[in-house]
Parts: sequence; structure tokens; C-alpha cells
Amino acid sequence: MQHHSECLAVLEQLIAFDTTSYKSNLPLIDYVKHYLDHKNIDITIDYNDAQNKANLFISTGPKDSAGVLLSGHTDVVPVDGQDWDTNPFEAVIKNNNVYGRGSADMKGFIACALVIMKRAADMPLTYPLHLCLSYDEEIGCVGVRHILTQLSSLIVPPRVVIIGEPTLMDVATSHKGKAVFQVQFYGTEGHSALAPNYTNAIHAASSFVQSLIDSQQVVAKEGHLDTGYDIPYSTIHVGKINGGTALNVVPNLCQLDYEIRNVAEDSIAAIQTQILKDFAAKDAIYRYELQDINQYPGLMTNQAQPELKSIQALLPQSNITKLSFGTEAGLFQQCFDSPILVCGPGSIEVAHKPNEYIAISQLNACSHFLDKLVATLL
Repeated sequence: MQHHSECLAVLEQLIAFDTTSYKSNLPLIDYVKHYLDHKNIDITIDYNDAQNKANLFISTGPKDSAGVLLSGHTDVVPVDGQDWDTNPFEAVIKNNNVYGRGSADMKGFIACALVIMKRAADMPLTYPLHLCLSYDEEIGCVGVRHILTQLSSLIVPPRVVIIGEPTLMDVATSHKGKAVFQVQFYGTEGHSALAPNYTNAIHAASSFVQSLIDSQQVVAKEGHLDTGYDIPYSTIHVGKINGGTALNVVPNLCQLDYEIRNVAEDSIAAIQTQILKDFAAKDAIYRYELQDINQYPGLMTNQAQPELKSIQALLPQSNITKLSFGTEAGLFQQCFDSPILVCGPGSIEVAHKPNEYIAISQLNACSHFLDKLVATLL
């Protein structure tokens, strides 16, 4: 169909914008505004404080009824240090796949959403279609938090929200929450020949890592289990550690970054208390400062909701699933009582990797689904 090829053409344009999270997304935002320049489409632009990034909220159809809200993030992860076979910011079509950074995560969905929004603007909608595009999702769901504070004044709560992260068009109703913490350990500097006379900050961090490992074992054995996930329990993970200046100097500083990903029934605060209690029992002598860097909530949508059944009917080949990765969906769930789902084209298995790609068949499947979805708004 013609609009399927248009999705592909729009995706090629979107990939060409380098919207790595540390860069501006405004060129892409300007492109979208121009593409959706239509008398029946309302566009709200929401800048960040630095005025170098923006969210977009796009709407067509009646303003006084509950419609469908689609959502996606415009930013992508860096390509630095990755070995790509092609220019990651130039779409390459090969073997019925589209290669390029963000093709799967998640500009493929955005392309399909833009095309259906443009088509819907010419339809006699009884219920509205909305589209939210955010910035800085990849660094902690930063941008969407700001636009969500405004949505209640812009629209009637939607009957369903669909976050178009790559799920191979399966319908996800749940994912874990995530919290990121940074710990700075303090020691006393001195010559390593006299090391026992000083407090070693790296030793302190090592002891804390052991507390994280021990706490993970406790959580895995005693915490809640949700077998819908690949890893059915809450997880604790150390991702970065940095300390020391030279081998013969006892380090006085060491910094450690770790994360907690929790199933809905487990409290991040309770897991954190377990970690700190374990560490205090091991080594009460070490000085440290703990900083909460970022958190976003998990998603847990009731699978018995009628709207979920309606979406399933439009995707008869799809499965109901739970995701191992996080999305903005939990934040939407805090904003709306509506059913919140995650469903989009492409595979998370190729996201964030060199030679990221999306199958053209996935774009077609998403486009076909959105066609049928908009038909329910007439």
C-alpha cells in the first residue's frame, strides 16, 4: 500500500537526524512540524530549559472525547566506539531490512505514527488520535516527565495509550521499574608501603559491591517472583566503578554506579534498605555519600481490561508479554488511569548495537495495525 512505502520514506528521513541524547533533537522536531502541517492537526511544542530540545504533542480529531494516544522517544543511544558496516545516520536498505541508528529503537514506530497521523487528519474522526514525541528517554525518561504535567490540560484522558517501543508487535502489559544510584567512597591518601595505616576507598567500594551481591541473593530467594519475565525477580547490577590515581598511592576516592530493577511487588526502597543494612554490618567504618540519580516506575496493566482485548483483536498473531527493559509507560500510568500498553515494530535484540536494523515486514505490520486502530476512531 502507498502509505507503507511512505512510512519507509519517513523513516529514512528520521534516521538521518543524529538525535543522540547529548545532542539537540530540534532539527527532527522541525521536520515533524513541517511534515504534519495540516489545518486539522494541532501541535504543541514543549522546550527544555536550555531551549535546545523539545517534546511534541500532536492531536487530530474532536477534543472533547477519549481517543488513542501513541507515544515514542526521538533520541537514540550513541554510536561512539561501535563498529558499523555503514553510516549509522544514513538509512541503508538491504535484505528487506532498514539499517541505521534508531531504526528499531524507535524511529520505525515514529515513522508509522507520523504517516497515520497525517492520514487521520483527513478522516471524519469521532474520537481523537494523539501522538507524543519526547526527548532524552535513553538517559532516564527525562523529557516525557515535563510534557506529562501538561497533558491533563490538553486532552481528555485517552481510552488507551500505546508506547511504540520495539516488541515485534507483541503487546506488553508490564515491565520492571528502575532506579540508578551513585556512591562516593572516601578514604585517606598515603604511600602504599604504609597501606594498612590508611583507609582505602577502593576497598570500601569493594565491600559495598559484596553487599550488592549478597543482597541480590536475598532478593532472588526471598523477594517476589514474576515468571512472566526472563529474569523473574528484582535485580541489582553494578555498571561502573572508578577510583585511584596510581598503584603506589592508597586511594582516597572511589565512585560506584549501580542500578535496581524491580518487579512491581518489590519496593526499591526496601531493596535499598537491605543493601545499606548489609553494608553497615560488614564495614561501619567507611565514609560514603549516596546519591539517587534517576528513577522511573515499572508498568503493570491489568490484562482483564476491555481495551486490551480490543487491541488484541487488531493483532491476532501477537502475544501478550512482559518486557525485560524499561520504557516511559510507567510514567504515563502515573498520569492516566487508562490502559497503558507497549507495542511497536522491530526487535529490542538489535537495539543499541552496531548495525541496528528493522525489518520492512515489521514496518508494514505496524502500519497495518495503526490503520485498523484508526478505523475504530471513526
